[in-house]
Amino acid sequence: MPKIAVILSGCGVYDGTEVHEASAALAALSRAGAEVVMFAPDKEQAHVVDHTKGAEMEQSRNVLLESARIARGAVKPLSELTSEDADAALFPGGFGAAKNLSDFGFKGADMTVDPEVDRVISSFHSAGKPLALCCIAPILAAKVLGSSGPTLTLGNTGSEEDWPYQGAIEAAKSFGANMELKGVEEVCVDVDNKIVTTPAFMFNGQFHQIQDGVSAMVNELLKMV
Repeated sequence: MPKIAVILSGCGVYDGTEVHEASAALAALSRAGAEVVMFAPDKEQAHVVDHTKGAEMEQSRNVLLESARIARGAVKPLSELTSEDADAALFPGGFGAAKNLSDFGFKGADMTVDPEVDRVISSFHSAGKPLALCCIAPILAAKVLGSSGPTLTLGNTGSEEDWPYQGAIEAAKSFGANMELKGVEEVCVDVDNKIVTTPAFMFNGQFHQIQDGVSAMVNELLKMV
């Protein structure tokens, strides 16, 4: 039974993990018989967003504690995760990946990656263990592993209504990543670097489309384990 580490970034699309992407990944992993262990940074969120208005709120929340809402309590500090603890690592998307796991959501191409996230991505890659990232999360791999020339997807270009975050593609290219344009239900597989990515909610799509794409990503990830 493969053991997959899932790294969360809070709870809620605008300031944490995209809940539907996480749920789709967890369901696909358990359906395939994988053992799941969940982790998140034990630190304060960059900010808290009122999801009914998209406006910042005057309060603070902890990324680990918020991630426990998705993990049903079973989440560990990211500082405890090493490449020896799991066969692969998976990063769902949501703005938490761009605000709590990195600061891409605030600084764009001048971004930095949280040191623990950088360590996890680098160590799994160095150990030859596969990585899966969806939605905006592939920007983390682009930044950390850019010198290895990873092949990733952050979705497609075209209508801003369909692809509202397509500007991230050029940022990822600037870090050294090779970017493939993919549809919401498609998967980008980098065999050499053992990285699987899918657009998920980089596309303004339907719930079932995101679920199908994330499930396909998980299936490709498990083939690499």
